[in-house]
Parts: sequence; C-alpha cells; structure tokens
Amino acid sequence: MNRKLILVSLIVLIITAAVVWGRSVSAKETPSAPISQPSAALVAGPGRVEPVSEEVKLAAEISGKLKRVFVEEGDRIQRGQVLAELQNDDYRAQVDSAQAIVGQREAELRKVLNGARREERLRELSSVHEAEAVMNNARGERERHKKLLAAGVISQEEADHYAKEYDVAEAQYQSKIQSHALVDEATREEDRSAARANLAAAQAQLEEARALLAKTFIRSPLDGRVLRKYHRAGESVSNGATAPDPVFSVGDDLALRVRVDVDETEVSKLRVGQRAYVTADAYGQRQFWGQIVRVGQELGRKNFRTDEPTERVDTKILETLVQLDENSLPVGLRVNAFILTGEGGHSTAK
Repeated sequence: MNRKLILVSLIVLIITAAVVWGRSVSAKETPSAPISQPSAALVAGPGRVEPVSEEVKLAAEISGKLKRVFVEEGDRIQRGQVLAELQNDDYRAQVDSAQAIVGQREAELRKVLNGARREERLRELSSVHEAEAVMNNARGERERHKKLLAAGVISQEEADHYAKEYDVAEAQYQSKIQSHALVDEATREEDRSAARANLAAAQAQLEEARALLAKTFIRSPLDGRVLRKYHRAGESVSNGATAPDPVFSVGDDLALRVRVDVDETEVSKLRVGQRAYVTADAYGQRQFWGQIVRVGQELGRKNFRTDEPTERVDTKILETLVQLDENSLPVGLRVNAFILTGEGGHSTAK
C-alpha cells in the first residue's frame, strides 16, 4: 500500500514539473510587447504660486497715521480705488489757503485787464474840472491884486500872497490831470505781465498743495484682490527707502502663475510654451496643469529651500514662470513643479 502511494506521488511530481517547464519555455519563445516609454522628459523644481500681475506691495508716499482703511484681505479692488487714507487735515487747510490766494490773484488780473470802472473815470474827471475852476479863480485874484499893487492900493506882500495861491492851484490842477490820465488810459503791458505771473505762481502753489493731499490716499494700481493687510486704522506708517513699510499686498489673481526654481544644469531644456504641472502636499496627487510663459535671462540664488539635509545651497537657479490653466490655488502656496521637456512637451492649446 505504501509502495502504491509513493508511486502515485512520484508520477504527480513528474507531471507538475513537466507543465511548469513547458510554460517557461513557451514564455521564453513568445516575444513580449514593448513597454511604452513616456514621450516627454521631466524637469522638476520647487515653486510658489503668485498672481499674474506678481505681488505688489503698496506703501504710503508720506509718513503719517492711518485715518481710515476701507478694505479687508480678500476684497476685490479696482484700479484707482482708494484703499486707505492718512490723517490729512493740515494738507486740506493748505489746499484751501492756496485756493483763496488763486482767487485773489485772478481778481487782480481782471482789474488790470479791465482798467478802471466808469464811475472811477467820472470821479477823476470831476476832480479835474474842480481843480481847473479853483485855478481860474486864483488866476483872477492874482491879476486883480497886480493892478491894485500897481495903483499903490495894496502892499507887495499882499500881492505875492495871491500869486502863491495861484501857483498852488495850478499845481493841483496838473496833478488831477495826471490822475485822470492814469485811470482813463489802458493798462501797461508790464502791469498785465506781472499780474499774470502772480496768478501763475499762485496756481502752482495750489497744484503743489493738491499733490501733497493726494499722497495721503493709498490707491490701487490694478484690478485684482487684496492679498494681505499689514496695518489698521490708527497705526502709524512710514515712508523710508531703507525700511519699506507696506500697508497692503495686492495682485491680479484672475490668473495664477508659479515661479519655479530650475537648477542651472537643466536650463538648456527650457522653452516658452512647454507644458508643465504642479503638485502640492495639501492637494495630494492632484495635478494642476499650465505652460511656461517666461524663462529668466539671468541665473541667481535659490528662492526656495527644502528641508532635505542633502540639499545644496550653493547652486544657481533660473527663474521660470508657469501660467496655470486654472486659478483654484491660494496665492503664496509652495508647490513642486514638473516641466515636460521632451516630445509632447509643447502644447498647441491649453
């Protein structure tokens, strides 16, 4: 019984070995289908999401205290919209004062151009006639007293008195004639030029005051969104070239770009129009596609660092901009970018 069992087991083992050997030979004789290789090589690099306009930091043109802030982070804004206002009561007073001076200079110019009013001319003419009458009367008295002096009726001193009165009356008459001529004649060219120059100077002061007042308002330079607000109403802000003090960060996020650091050893593979995608830890394996719209022209230092201990920090990179097909990522998100540089790396359409 044991012999039969051993014999059966041996036969089963032989048959199994034959089947396995046959399958192995068949697999070796049958050529396998070629494994498809990707048609595009990848260039990878770290990057950061930014608005299509790039991030713009807005600061006050002059130092001061914020009076009002009109927007919050995430608000949509339009070009020219006032985002914040500084304390500016003193600047408004300067504008009002300059406007008053302009009004005064305009009135002076009109007076010079128009000349004296009709009433002034008539008054001066009446003064001339009055002075003429006084002079004629003094002349008559002088002539009469000359005759009396010749007849021996009056003394020389009395005759000289009336002669002096005539001289005074004649001088007053001549003075009135000159005053009337100044009022009646047209103004001189130099007077008109001086009046115009005074008005132009006043207008320039007004424009300067208005320009200073305008600097107390922070306006948006673009259509987009407030990305970040750094100050609130009541806080002081400064305008310093060495220590920038932005009030807002704004950008046009209707389209998004990724600024990618490409290692210097792979920059020869980059071309505008190449397709690319980015991934982010927050979105798992999801890929966000786009294409290269700009390749930098100068190598520089790394913009982004990883936490890898083996990362080299002395290598140079070339900044490359990838514009995304969608704008669903938050601005500032750190991503990993992959650029298709081989066959199929270029796309005719998004």
